[in-house]
Amino acid sequence: MDFSGKHVVVTGGTGALGTAVVASLLAVGATCTVPYVHDAEAKRFPHRGDSKVKLIAVADLADEAMVTKVYDGLKLWGSIHIAGGFASGKVAETGKAVLMAQINGNLVSCFLCCRAAVNAMAAGGRIVNVAARPALEWRSGAGMTAYTVAKAGVAALTVTLAEEVAKDGILVNAVAPSIMDTAANRKAMPRASFDAWPKVEEVAATILFLASPDNRVTRGAIVPVYGKS
Repeated sequence: MDFSGKHVVVTGGTGALGTAVVASLLAVGATCTVPYVHDAEAKRFPHRGDSKVKLIAVADLADEAMVTKVYDGLKLWGSIHIAGGFASGKVAETGKAVLMAQINGNLVSCFLCCRAAVNAMAAGGRIVNVAARPALEWRSGAGMTAYTVAKAGVAALTVTLAEEVAKDGILVNAVAPSIMDTAANRKAMPRASFDAWPKVEEVAATILFLASPDNRVTRGAIVPVYGKS
């Protein structure tokens, strides 16, 4: 794959999966814009200072003005939307504030970035969203319903947008990871079978193909990236 001369936005690019995605993009010649919310992640981001990476601090990617700032003036090839958040909790225990935080953090942010990306892609391009396993397997989302609802919305957004913009040469897809092998997940679930979890580099490889010029025909797909789990 060759991304030489191609500009890609990666939201959530300073997180575990995002760092792997940015590393993969840089290795094949891409230039990356990486909006971030958490200063601590940005400070330890291994590609900080790379001439082909631009970090942009944002407070909230569910804010239209902030998203416009990220995409303004870009001649864009790709936009990869990893930013989001997780919350567990049964419906009976989940208030509106938690529900809206999940919808804003996962779905609204993705919607606004998709819209900005489409408007910045004058000559076609690629959009890759990140859904989640419960977005495809709703019953597995019991006990984390607000998160499941938001990620199911990301899946629906992906498919409908793919139909809208295919004629413009923009291919839109998503990946749906299961629990990924990250330090945070290992700490949260110390007794789990880590070997079964997909590695972030493996998920990044799937994202990279979907975002690449080598992907000429795949659109509207929600690709499961479950590993052995």
